[in-house]
Amino acid sequence: MGLRDGLVDVDTARIAGAMSELRHRGRATLSDRLHRLRSVMTLALQAGLAAALSWWAVHDLLGSPQPVFAPISAVGTLAASVGQRFRRTVELILGVAIGVFIGDVLIYFLGSGAWQLALVVVLSITISTFLGASASVVIQAAATAVLIATLSPSTQNLEIPRFIEAIVGGGIALLVTAVLLPLNPLRVINRAARPALDLLAEQLDRTAEGLRDRNRGLCQRALDRLRANQQELAAFTEAIEGAKETITISPARWHRRDELVHYAEAAEPIDRAMRNSGTLIRRSVTLIEDDEPVPDPMPDAVCHLAEAVRLLRHEFAVGAEPQDARERSLRAVSEAGRAYGQGVGFSGSVVVAQVRTTASDLLVASGLEQEEANRLVRAAFGEPERPSEPPAEGHAPPRHPTAPPLP
Repeated sequence: MGLRDGLVDVDTARIAGAMSELRHRGRATLSDRLHRLRSVMTLALQAGLAAALSWWAVHDLLGSPQPVFAPISAVGTLAASVGQRFRRTVELILGVAIGVFIGDVLIYFLGSGAWQLALVVVLSITISTFLGASASVVIQAAATAVLIATLSPSTQNLEIPRFIEAIVGGGIALLVTAVLLPLNPLRVINRAARPALDLLAEQLDRTAEGLRDRNRGLCQRALDRLRANQQELAAFTEAIEGAKETITISPARWHRRDELVHYAEAAEPIDRAMRNSGTLIRRSVTLIEDDEPVPDPMPDAVCHLAEAVRLLRHEFAVGAEPQDARERSLRAVSEAGRAYGQGVGFSGSVVVAQVRTTASDLLVASGLEQEEANRLVRAAFGEPERPSEPPAEGHAPPRHPTAPPLP
């Protein structure tokens, strides 16, 4: 549609940009939803199979006419965080035992009714808490006590079937997880590691661009986004715990133990790289605010660091030795050394130091020992090798400029 006479179209480009961003966001949202759907499909299949098998076992093998508790126990076990299912089964059984005992004793002496039900719930929660039970045990004890208090008057001998069904349901859930539909531990970890590492790489790229253009707002947005990374880190940590559990209880996955150990050892240095990158970005914001010098190699160093993170993720995913990630990490340190040599302010020196530290974290995540990683970082930065023995008196080596230390 054309504009009326006298109106000037000055906002077309800006509106078009906004609409393009909305369309991109819509595509990203759909992609995220499909990614989440793919990630829960295995869980959905496991839960469905465990519910069906537990119902069949209790109904057909044990002869229970209404096997309600077994499927609930099976699904409740599988609904626990991956890596906590064995513990959840034990907690489930313990909670049922506490709830059955409290509910049965109180109903026997006090009868059933509204105030008896209230008392059963209060005592179940307080006693299980006093015994040091976890939140899962407390909730299960209270729920079981409610079932006992409400169903006992109309259903005889409920206690033993409830206890047995909890054991059967939890046990079948573990059987499904370990034997029938075991997770591929490395695939789970790769899927969980991608969002965390991609997030870190993207925010480092933004920071490099912000430093290059002296754009404080861009660096601040990168910092805010990285600070909100708890969900990605939690998913990564949980995936590693789940993989450990699968390797432990699933004979079909025992041959992947060596590969899993490498991932488990990488989790902590990746977490440190996240935190050290946060310091790097925060100091980049201050550097721009204080109008400190930004030597050309400084944003290049941060950019190389972002690429090292991407390479590490890719090489982990394909099972390759992360040589490219190591090389790019050291290149980032080398550029940081050039920036330091050209002259930086106080915040700039912190940025340089954090490039060194984050690169060291990535090298450790790639499988190197901390001492070896630090040695390579010092060499890439341009520091001389530290002598193994002090020089003879009167022959002290010349002093070199002090480099930012590795925290």
